[in-house]
Formats: sequence, structure tokens, C-alpha cells
Amino acid sequence: MELEAIPGVGAKTAAALRELDDPAATVESGDVAAIARAPGVNEARAARIARGAIRRRHGDEGRVLVTDRARELYREAIDLLRERTVTDYAAKRLETFYPSASASRIAEAQSFAAAATERDPDPAVREALADCAPLSDPPTVRVRDRCLATADAETLARAETAVPELSVETVEDARDVSELGRSYASVIVVDEEFAGLDVEGDVTVRPDALETPAETVPERLLTFFAENRERLAAAAAVHEAVAAGDGADAPVPAADLDRLRDALSRLDDDGTIAGDAELDRLTAAVDDLDAAVSTAASVADDRLREAIRERDVTIEGTDFLSLVEQGARVDSLLDRELADEYDDAVDAARDHLADALRLEPEEAELAERAFGGDPSFPVDHDESAVSRLRTELSAARDRRAAGLKADLASDLGDLREPVEELVRDALELDVELAIARFARDFDCTLPEVVDPEVEGGADGDDADTADGAKGFRIEGGRSPLLDVDFEAVEPVDYAVSGATLLSGVNSGGKTSTLDLVALVVVLAQMGLPVPAESATVERFEEVHYYAKSQGTLDAGAFEATLRDFGDLVDGADGRLVLVDELESITEPGASAKIIAGILEALDDQDATAVFVSHLAREIRDAADFEVAVDGIEAAGLVDGELRVNRSPKKGHLARSTPELIVEKLADDRGGEFYGDLLEKF
Repeated sequence: MELEAIPGVGAKTAAALRELDDPAATVESGDVAAIARAPGVNEARAARIARGAIRRRHGDEGRVLVTDRARELYREAIDLLRERTVTDYAAKRLETFYPSASASRIAEAQSFAAAATERDPDPAVREALADCAPLSDPPTVRVRDRCLATADAETLARAETAVPELSVETVEDARDVSELGRSYASVIVVDEEFAGLDVEGDVTVRPDALETPAETVPERLLTFFAENRERLAAAAAVHEAVAAGDGADAPVPAADLDRLRDALSRLDDDGTIAGDAELDRLTAAVDDLDAAVSTAASVADDRLREAIRERDVTIEGTDFLSLVEQGARVDSLLDRELADEYDDAVDAARDHLADALRLEPEEAELAERAFGGDPSFPVDHDESAVSRLRTELSAARDRRAAGLKADLASDLGDLREPVEELVRDALELDVELAIARFARDFDCTLPEVVDPEVEGGADGDDADTADGAKGFRIEGGRSPLLDVDFEAVEPVDYAVSGATLLSGVNSGGKTSTLDLVALVVVLAQMGLPVPAESATVERFEEVHYYAKSQGTLDAGAFEATLRDFGDLVDGADGRLVLVDELESITEPGASAKIIAGILEALDDQDATAVFVSHLAREIRDAADFEVAVDGIEAAGLVDGELRVNRSPKKGHLARSTPELIVEKLADDRGGEFYGDLLEKF
């Protein structure tokens, strides 16, 4: 895949995406979390990239939502779904669903939604999802005790890119390798020509070192797992909650989860090995060596001081004078008078050092050299012997850590792909559960999205539309966008094919009916469930929804509006046009003529249109074709409140609110005046 060919991906973004392991496959998968691991790409940007890749895959280059109000309805639909997510990932991932004119994309999304609506939004699963998040890539860890070595400049450059955690050194011969062996705890020679090399130190020749990073630098894998410990634990909890909730097999086998938890228990938060007693002993010995040597010397001093207090040491005057004249020091006196006691003090120091550091017998032999030699007070130690002990302990610690890291990395290496899937599945589950909750909360069903060029023909009992494959049919639709409790929303049945006027009383629900139609069409072409008992929607190329104007327009704005409709009716086939009270833009007489002309053009183009208007009679009279008129009929006024049949009645010009009021007065009060007024309607 050419990344720059994806809509919205420029050269800079493409360069960032190429940092991913398999950029083409990752982008093509639509995995927002994986795409967001590219440098500088956040989840919102990743969702747009995924959406662009989906469009390209389906050849979906058009823009279905043309007007501002149509796009507002889409945002409101997305918000209803996002409100039902738990994770930030799912909220962003839902952005990859968009109204499409591509049959293959709609079918793909419907397949996902159909599976999603089968999910059970178990509260325990949602609770477990609360801690889920996409995996993150930790910063590069620098490893100081190990290096790569090569004699080839090209290999050196490749090694610096492939294994940035390690220093890469240039060598020419065995002597150079030997020098490195004295500077690093371990050296990995990449060149095969050095095979059989026998030099001092931990030196290995591994030509495959760059191809097996888990063995060469296990810290990379360990740091990744340490960084993502909580995310992995949360994802594991989600999978177990799913299995416990519906009794199905866990998406990830329990054995793998047990292996994961066992491996993580051997890993510290900073990516180092945890829980190994021998490594802990060696690490503590190195860390505590200086303090232990100082304490051991104090033990010897205390022992020797006590011995001196308990001994009466007598020196003849002539002997003392002789010792002074010879420059004798305290150590001479100790050697002469307290040799045994000094030896005991040194033994005590050695024992304390070995016990404090929990040294093994071989290590204790090195520790013995730290104390001894010529007697002194305070008792002194041999710094070179201490340094040698430190070197040996450090080397043993590093060897132990390296072996454990290699073993643990080997175990975790087998789990890398499964845990990626573990987390991805948990996050995708949140997307599915959001769709499932949306469908349940609003009594949704998956609609039928039809292609009029393929389907054709009308259903036998379809008296409401001229062509069963054109326009839309909604049965039992209820809008979740109304500012009332959803259970209180009255269901609406409505079907339209062709250009239609929708009449009705004020506050009778004409605008909310347009909103319901737009919402059902938008959701249907997103491939998602719609809030209706059933629905059939033509696969529209474009959706134009014009909201009610806020007052009469000035000449310039009026002209611009007419230009918009002029562009709209130029090739309107495959378009859905929804217009709310266009007459408000200018004088009623002119409005009726303009709307009639627009409807004529739309009818010629075989477009589907619903125009809400209070001028239905005037528009019908001005049009040169038989304009379909539907009406939201009021049942009457009850205690001053309007009672309305919310489902539009086909082929019916609904009475206005003033007519209903005049009728009520005529019935209640009688008289010639009210009767005459009523006849004028």
C-alpha cells in the first residue's frame, strides 16, 4: 500500500507510519491503537488515518454528508455511541464508522454491528474494561554492560539501527575483541569470521545477533512487558469476565493467562528480574560491599580494643626506649604482644563480611584477602582485594541477570503476539459493547440498505412508496435526540419515495420527524443499528439537510441560498434532500413559487426529498406536477394542549393550529362569526 495514497496522509505522517513494524498491514487493519504507536500520531489522528484507509479500500471517495445539519446529526449519533464506551480507545475507534455510499463498506460495517449486538453488556465486563488501555512502547533502554562488535562498516550501521540499546564497537582482530572483553561484562561479535575465537572474558560470536533481538537485548522485551503490566492485567481480567459472564470459552486460553501472570511475577516494574533469591543476594552483596567492609573493620577494632583492655602489657623501660629509638609503631607492639588477639580480630572481620554479604565459599575465600597482612590499629583492609571481590560479585550478578533475562525473554517472546491480541480484543470488545448498549437502549434493529439499481421493484403491499427500492421506509421509529425520556417518545411510521411536502400543525413534530429520518439514514449508511422496529433505506450518494432559517435572509444571503439549491438540483439522482421550512427565508408568496420550482427539479431528477412547510397548499398550486403531500394530523385540542398523531398520513394536507382553534371555538361557542371563519379554511 502506498501510504501517501490514503486520504489525509501526507509525507510527514507517512514517514511516521513507516516506523511501525508492518505499516501497510497495520493501517489496513484499522487498528487505531496500533496506528497510534507511530511517532507523533495520537489516537484521534490514528482514527482519521484508519478511516482514510477504509475509504481507499472500498473506493469510497464521495462525501455523503453535504450540509452542516447533516454533519451535526452524524456527530450527535457518534456522541450517543461514545457515551456508551468505557475506554478512550473505543471512543476514538467509533470515529472509523462514517456514513458511506459504498455498498461493500456498509456491508462490512453491518457485519461488525450484527456480531456486536449479540454481545451481552455485562456490568462486570464493563467494570473490568475501566483499566484497559492500548499497549505503549517504552523509551529505548540503554544497556551499559554489553556491546556488539563488528569489523564491517555496513554491519555497524545496521547494528546501530537494529539494536540501539547496545553500544556497537569496531574491531579488527582478536586483540581488539580481548580489549572489549575487559571493558564490558559481555561482548557479542556479529562477524562469522571470528568464529572459534578464544579470548578472556564473556565473548560470544553470533552472526544472527541482529535478527534475534530478544536474545541479543532481552531488556527490550522485558521493558515492554514491565511498561504494560497494568494494561495486560486489565485485559486479562476482561477476558476472564467475559468467560465467567456467558459461560463461553475465554477468548484467550486460561493456560496462556497463567503463563503471562507467572512471567510478569518474575519481572520488576523497571524491567529487571524479580523474585530470584540468588540474583537478589548478589545484587545486595555488590550494593552493600563497602558498608560491610567498614562494619567488618569496626568489628575487628572492637575485638582488638577489648583484648587490649583485658591484657596487662608490660614493657621494660630499656625495651620501650629501644622501640622508640628504632621508630617502632603500634603494629610492632601488636605483633610482639597481641599477635594471637590480632589474628582473632581479623578472623572476626572476615566472618562478619562473609555473613553480612551471604557469600558462597568461593566468594568467602576472596573476602578473606580483604583483611590480614601486617597488624594495625585501627584494623585496615586491602582495597585491591575488596576491588577484586567487587569485580567478581558484579560479574556473577551480571551473568545471573543475563541468564534470567534471556530465559524470561524467551518465555515472554512466545507471548508477545498473544498479548497484543489480548489487549486488542479487549479494546475492540468495548467498541462492540457500546454498539450493543446503543441498540438495546434505543430498541434498534439493523436496517436493510438497498441499491435501487440492483433491487428495483416494489413490495406487494407497499402502498406508501412508488418504488420499494427508492427512498426510505421507517416503521416504529423513535428518535433518541429528543429532549424527553426515550421511553416517552411516540413511535413514528413514515415512508417516502420522490419529492414530498410534509405539512402539520406547529409543534406537531415535523422537525423531529426530519431529524429521525436523517438519523436513521445516517446510521444505516454507517452500517449501524437504527432506532426503529424496521427500516429500509436507499443507499444515498449524498444527504442534504437544511435546517430552519432563523428569520428572513437579506438579498445576499438569499441569493447564496438559491445558488446552493441550484447546485443541488443539478444531477440530484441518488440524493436525499431534507428541508425544514424554507419559506422563512423570504416572503411567503415568493417562497411558495421557489419551493415549487425546487421540487419540480428534484422530481425530474428522481431524487428523494421531504420539504416541511406551512405553505403546502400554495406550493402544490404553484407546481406543474402532482406534488405528494403528507400530513402530521392533529387530533384536536384537549384542555388547551395539542393532541397529535405523530406518524405522517400519506396524501393528506394537515390542518393548521389556527384552524383547530377556530374549530374548537365554533364547537364551544357557536355563532355565525366562528362558523364563517372556519369555512375560510
